[in-house]
Amino acid sequence: MSQADASDLTPVVAANLKQLRAERGLSLEKLAQRSGVSRAMLNQIENQQSTPTINVLWKIAYALGLPFSALISNPSPPGLMVLAADRARWLRSLDGSFGSRALFPADQARTVEFYELRLAPFAEERADAHAPGTSENLVVARGQLHVEVGGEAHELSTGDAAVFSADVPHVYRNPGAEEAQVFLLMTYAPR
Repeated sequence: MSQADASDLTPVVAANLKQLRAERGLSLEKLAQRSGVSRAMLNQIENQQSTPTINVLWKIAYALGLPFSALISNPSPPGLMVLAADRARWLRSLDGSFGSRALFPADQARTVEFYELRLAPFAEERADAHAPGTSENLVVARGQLHVEVGGEAHELSTGDAAVFSADVPHVYRNPGAEEAQVFLLMTYAPR
């Protein structure tokens, strides 16, 4: 994934954050208090001066009471939509070792989301707790994945799947020397 892929999301996230925050009548200060993301960072995101990390987006989405996709959505046309791999918009960790792309048209809030995750060799991604009642279903398409949830750890290999409550902090770690490719189905509790 190139740096341009991430920057493609910058104006989308900026516009969505402004709109969603305004719809809820939240000031930057109030959203900062709720999310744990600084007012300055929220302002930079809204003004397209910063592309937020995956964890920052999760914190903002949680504070707004919305699924992650609500922040990265673009309106999609009706009918069949092809999400071409060569035009995918990847969100990356700061060091670039973890990437995520939505495998659905992110044009509206959903209760189910489908993602492709990639972890570089020996990479680790720590995820904050998601909204209460959120569950994750992981399938390892290639490589190995070490998953820790609530103090419980499991080793997964190609073809293995796991389901867990994601409303607690959790960790994904690639213990192998090759990139891990994982598919993730995220299900949110009805509001």
